[in-house]
Amino acid sequence: MKVAVYGRGTQIFNSEKLQLLVESIKRLEDIELCCYSPLFDFFRKEMGGRCMVSSFSDSSTLPEDTSFLLSLGGDGTFLESLTIVRESNIPVAGINFGRLGFLTTAVVDGKNEWLDALLCGKYNIVERTLLSIEGEGRGLLPADFYPVALNEVTVQRSNPTMLEIEISVNGEQLPHYMADGILVGSATGSTAYSLSIGGPIVTPDSKVLIIAPIAPHNLNVRPIIVPETAVIELSYSTRSGSALLTADNRYSSLPKSAKLTVSKAGYRLRSVSIGNNFMHALNQKLLWGMDKRNMRE
Repeated sequence: MKVAVYGRGTQIFNSEKLQLLVESIKRLEDIELCCYSPLFDFFRKEMGGRCMVSSFSDSSTLPEDTSFLLSLGGDGTFLESLTIVRESNIPVAGINFGRLGFLTTAVVDGKNEWLDALLCGKYNIVERTLLSIEGEGRGLLPADFYPVALNEVTVQRSNPTMLEIEISVNGEQLPHYMADGILVGSATGSTAYSLSIGGPIVTPDSKVLIIAPIAPHNLNVRPIIVPETAVIELSYSTRSGSALLTADNRYSSLPKSAKLTVSKAGYRLRSVSIGNNFMHALNQKLLWGMDKRNMRE
């Protein structure tokens, strides 16, 4: 079985969790590791010839026969994993080396029972809706900007001047938004940036998209929920400068003349779920309803 290992940067090298993970892998048989280039030398040294270790540098060099990809880090690393697996249908398992870890639920400890469950196929696949970005105008999006997002797409100001945003849903015009920006989020992204700007929480299996203003200057606008099949078109104007386009934790400058279309991508991200429970995560990670009056001694 071929298992890809992905992690951003080298900050995890000094983590005790990484050593525990390596020790668990050493006990396994018939495993071939394919490691992200910055991790390759470390894993090859630590494995000591106990299994074959190869490397990949980006989506084009990730082997097609990879069984699944281990994303080592926090939710930001999990989001970056999308740019690696892309439309390959390779499942991604989030292994929490970060802090909150809403998307990265597997915890590294001395047992690592989740690893055995993965290898035995005892897991579920959650197919998460992705957002696709298309733009009018040549060179609008840089060639190295992957125009697909898992959590959200935003257009937001890049200087102190607010934006006037025009937006339509399936050709139906919404009122103009005077705001610092606009967010189009997926159900998965409802507990991310969308939540922090007052958007609703929706379960990951909900077939909806969220449109939410960022710091609106008119107080009578609110987030709106639309079907995930909706085609959302938007443009903006501002007195000065350009705006910033973001796709999850990636960003690019956006010229004044930009017209964007955000819609559901033609494929989904296959996320590995081992005993994950969305409502449990709300309680444990977001402290849902935390109140001393609800606590039991």
